[in-house]
Amino acid sequence: MAGEPAVHLVDDEAPVRDALAFLLHSHGLPACTYASGPELLAALDAGPLRGCVVLDVRMEPLSGLQVHDALVRRGVALPVLFLSGHGDIPMAVDALHKGAFDFVEKPFSDDALVERIQRALRLEARQHAARDDEERAAAQLASLTDREHEVMLRVAAGKLNKVIADELGIAIRTVEVHRARVFAKLAVRSAAEVATLLARHPAEAQERGR
Repeated sequence: MAGEPAVHLVDDEAPVRDALAFLLHSHGLPACTYASGPELLAALDAGPLRGCVVLDVRMEPLSGLQVHDALVRRGVALPVLFLSGHGDIPMAVDALHKGAFDFVEKPFSDDALVERIQRALRLEARQHAARDDEERAAAQLASLTDREHEVMLRVAAGKLNKVIADELGIAIRTVEVHRARVFAKLAVRSAAEVATLLARHPAEAQERGR
């Protein structure tokens, strides 16, 4: 399940885990269950997880809040939902301040819990897609040769091929070839798209070697 989105349920009471997993499966949502916080953390040690995490606030040997703190320290970006009793609300609110996605107060309706989990999964899917886009763009930019990078910066600035050729001391035809290669490597079709890509990666909008 490591590569596929799932709801990662953590509760130290087996009947609760089983009931929640059944509820999620009945709504077409894949679920992985863990009997404790350390079990979830061990799964993360084995590889990155997709989806969201549902934590009960009161667990042993680590509380849901302690598990959340461990996730924050590890830089885990999965949305985290807390299941909390009435007396746990101040603690759950504190967790929200630390970046938790939401908390659901017990007793909760099945529909309310499923709806919030679905929202968390949609958020994670958007974040995952955005990270993929960023990594792909960074790899594309890194694939440019130094000369292609020089041409790219000038294309993004809206300079004509003749101007670029004069600035770099090369033939216009050479600029055209480099320009075509830049567009192909970056999978763009216009100077405006190049400029937009560089706006998302400002570090690349500098001359190399500086």
